[in-house]
Amino acid sequence: MARQDKAFQNMVKEFEQSIYSICHMYARDEGEAKDLLQETLVNLWKGFSKFRGESSARTWVTRVAINTCISATRKRKVETVDESHIPPFREVTSESSAQIQDLHSRLLRLSYLERAIVLLWLEDMPYDEIGAIIGLSAKNVGVKLVRIKNKLKEMSHGR
Repeated sequence: MARQDKAFQNMVKEFEQSIYSICHMYARDEGEAKDLLQETLVNLWKGFSKFRGESSARTWVTRVAINTCISATRKRKVETVDESHIPPFREVTSESSAQIQDLHSRLLRLSYLERAIVLLWLEDMPYDEIGAIIGLSAKNVGVKLVRIKNKLKEMSHGR
């Protein structure tokens, strides 16, 4: 196996959970998440030889995954999703599953940028790294997170 192939496999293995989480955040269902994952891996492979390490591998992988998912989502031409048309992401069998489904449907109603910020925050990335990926200052990331949290709370009350 070529050295580049092995390095790519190691990088994907290191960040596979983050990549998968990003794909799920932008997907309407499990099948679409798998399609987004596949497209993301193709884009990572295409860009891997050009990655010069100017940012961390984590930042680069995350940026590619988010950009891939946003591009694919825009191709669907669905900026806001009517909650009644969202199929169950997973089978709802308990109260906690219902809460997860509810949260997922609210997240799908956020803008592409807001979803990316939430996802990166859930990945425990520091604000400066989120800003580097999204193109915002760390302070602006903090302000946006507060607004997003308030928006999500309003959605839960307004259902």
